[in-house]
Amino acid sequence: MTERGAADRAVLDEPGPGVRDDGAPGARTAAGEWPGGRQYGGGLDENTRAGTPARAVPRHVACVMDGNGRWAQRRSLPRTAGHQAAETTVIDIIEAARTSGVEWLSLYAFSTENWNRPDPEVEFLMRLVRRVVRKHAPSLLARGIRCRFLGVADPRVPRGLARDFDDLTTLTEENRGMTLTVAFDHGGRRDIVQAARSLILSGTPADDVTERLFAEHLPFPDTPDVDLVIRTSGEQRISNFMLWQVAYAEWVFPEALWPDFRAADFLACLHTYRCRDRRFGGVPPRTNGDRS
Repeated sequence: MTERGAADRAVLDEPGPGVRDDGAPGARTAAGEWPGGRQYGGGLDENTRAGTPARAVPRHVACVMDGNGRWAQRRSLPRTAGHQAAETTVIDIIEAARTSGVEWLSLYAFSTENWNRPDPEVEFLMRLVRRVVRKHAPSLLARGIRCRFLGVADPRVPRGLARDFDDLTTLTEENRGMTLTVAFDHGGRRDIVQAARSLILSGTPADDVTERLFAEHLPFPDTPDVDLVIRTSGEQRISNFMLWQVAYAEWVFPEALWPDFRAADFLACLHTYRCRDRRFGGVPPRTNGDRS
């Protein structure tokens, strides 16, 4: 284990402060520099039975990267400056998740609803994301991270960007480290509608449809359910994000805006998850007056 990984695990194992927003983000890394469950619809495995504690590290963490615009506004900067500042956080959190033992990390980068933003902002985001993908592809490959892109169905996605997504997916498909899923032009409702259409077109009888079978028609059906969702900026909404997959996720809402969110904040969220009692609708043992 690297010194960075050992330090991160030490923070995770502390009886920490929970999610914090003390106005002092962790140490910054220059943009571009890298710092040193349960399946869909399936039954509960031995680690997720009622009354058992959460895994020390969640298998699948999803982040709603919220607050870029407000970060820029507070500094009297254009909204695009907030999106640019978000790059450093993305890299920091990817590495923090990897070194902490998270197996699957999903990042909400652009929703189907984000097309309603002003055209100049959308165009800037498309150019920025393409630059970031090209810039960090070698580091993602070197660190054994497998990359996927969830969505990318709208014809307004520039062809060059869609091609870069495909190239990065192909480049990293043999990696067996953490799987990074970037939700881009993603909508949870759209995924569910498309799965229903797929089932209908396959001629599946209605009585044969189960949760597990339905999930097999969703994008990337090998992806485990989300264990922990982190939404920065203090907002408390799902925002149409991986609706099927977050059905039993724990949620944490740190106040920090995404460009100020750092590895230490991420680790605090993991500690909060570790302290949760995940019951999945059941009850813990020795309840109802049973003291044995």
